[in-house]
Amino acid sequence: MAEPIRESVIVKIELCHPEAKLPQYANPTDAGADIFSVEGVSWNPWETKILKTGLKVAIPGGWEIQMRPRSGLSAKTPLRMPNAPATIDSGYRNEVGVIMQNTSGEPFEIKKGDRIAQMVVARSPRIEWLKVDSVAECGGDRGGGFGSTGK
Repeated sequence: MAEPIRESVIVKIELCHPEAKLPQYANPTDAGADIFSVEGVSWNPWETKILKTGLKVAIPGGWEIQMRPRSGLSAKTPLRMPNAPATIDSGYRNEVGVIMQNTSGEPFEIKKGDRIAQMVVARSPRIEWLKVDSVAECGGDRGGGFGSTGK
């Protein structure tokens, strides 16, 4: 069995809805913590909605939260996160939402309390841009891109 993840970061969290639940790790080695919907939601075909989580977070500077789709939800339902992974910046203090789209021609619904996404905490160093005349002088140009290495 893999060793549990040892590094941790404190993220302050507010449950701002009576049905809100803390994010939950299913296993000790999981990178993502499951996020739950605080309400039942129905979609018409191809409709996009923002799901409420009932969570507000205070992420430390130098970190971000990435909201990602749950693989089971993506494999077993027509729901997709069109902006995945979504970034929650350290300065954001409003309720965390999850954008979901029904990609089928049929209506679809989830129930209150369903796991809808997973939250991953990641470092986000500030980039210092260094303008150069040409990046070719930096070496390492492998060429190609956009499928150039084959199927």
